[in-house]
Amino acid sequence: MKAHLRTIVLCGITILLLALFLRQASIADVWNEIQAGDSGLVLLAVAVAMATYALRAFRWQYLLRALGPTHFGAAFRTTVIGFAVNFLLPGRVGEVVRPYLLAREERLSATSAFATVILERLLDMVTVLVLFGVFLLVFDPRQSPVAPRLFRDIRTGGLAAGVSALVALTVVFALAGHPDAAARVALRIERVLPARIAQAVSRLVHMFVTGLSAVRQPSRLAMTFVLSFPLWLSIATGIFLVTRAFHVDMPFTGTFVVMTILVVGVAVPTPGAVGGFHLFYQVAVTAFYLVPKDRAMGAAIVLHAVSFLPVTLLGIIFMASEGLSLGRVRGLAKLAGEQEQEGTR
Repeated sequence: MKAHLRTIVLCGITILLLALFLRQASIADVWNEIQAGDSGLVLLAVAVAMATYALRAFRWQYLLRALGPTHFGAAFRTTVIGFAVNFLLPGRVGEVVRPYLLAREERLSATSAFATVILERLLDMVTVLVLFGVFLLVFDPRQSPVAPRLFRDIRTGGLAAGVSALVALTVVFALAGHPDAAARVALRIERVLPARIAQAVSRLVHMFVTGLSAVRQPSRLAMTFVLSFPLWLSIATGIFLVTRAFHVDMPFTGTFVVMTILVVGVAVPTPGAVGGFHLFYQVAVTAFYLVPKDRAMGAAIVLHAVSFLPVTLLGIIFMASEGLSLGRVRGLAKLAGEQEQEGTR
């Protein structure tokens, strides 16, 4: 898809999601809810949100040890830049910029560094789904206003995704110790696929195997998985603090279902997760905890600001110190896109 057409499509999706979020809303009532929020809890949530990025950098640095020595400062700085770029530009550009910048600074393989980002996302998905499973164990739908059919659908989808993610993680653990096995499987797949698709599969597998070959010890991946829990519990704490700031009586375990639904909303690649983040948070807290719509909207707006604005401001500062402008970031993204297209031909 051409870059300008993709931008138009993403803008259209953003407008649609915001329209669904704002429908039948009273802006005055939403503003009153925001003003009535507990500013102390919100400020504490900001501090927790920034600590979350430090945890992200620490986990990534641990995963990167197999590639070579890295510095925490470099991992933190590039992590913040990557998330800031994701907020400022559509298409998840930051997921490419982050490993590229770190690999350049620490003299690592950019391909392997990018593969670690893919592994991070898989570990994130499994961790969120494990926490969602904890929610299912303690949640009593009879004590909640959530519609039984909606709860069944969410539970079924979550469990199915959880099983799939655990299977994928198990495969990754196995391939970490035997990366050559992936290459042999890919070769067999290529023989039965059309040439264009086979080339794309070959390129993706090669990149992934390159990353796995640098992380041959399954124990390293297992430890990274363990480190994912403090990270996501920190994210859950930020959600909990903002939600309680709006005087919502929700247990801490309730953040696990809110977080799971938010992950789906954030997966929509709109700039800064605008629209998807707001709408899916609103749906989660109104469906499970009967939060008034205006209050849910106010909390969604504040939580989005807490989650994205501080890291974006810090990211802009780091970008300026690196001499990295949005124009250069767009250039890197364009180059990466051209290389991807070339690799799939």
